Amino acid sequence: METPIHTMSDLFAQLGLPSDQASIEHFIETHRPLASGVALAEAPFWTPAQAAFLSEEILEDADWAEVIDELNAEMHARR
Repeated sequence: METPIHTMSDLFAQLGLPSDQASIEHFIETHRPLASGVALAEAPFWTPAQAAFLSEEILEDADWAEVIDELNAEMHARR
């Protein structure tokens, strides 16, 4: 059985956010950097449902975990 590979666009769509490249880049630029001690799912800009999804998928090491990790890295990066 193959594990589905989700893109950043898929993740944003799953979260109910605009999922085109420009919107994703704008979201990341607007909300980063997260402080080093703040987990992605604990960031104040998520709805409770979005935060729960992010947290659960990471805890379960689900098929979304890889792209969530990618978003986490982007959100903690300083530019």
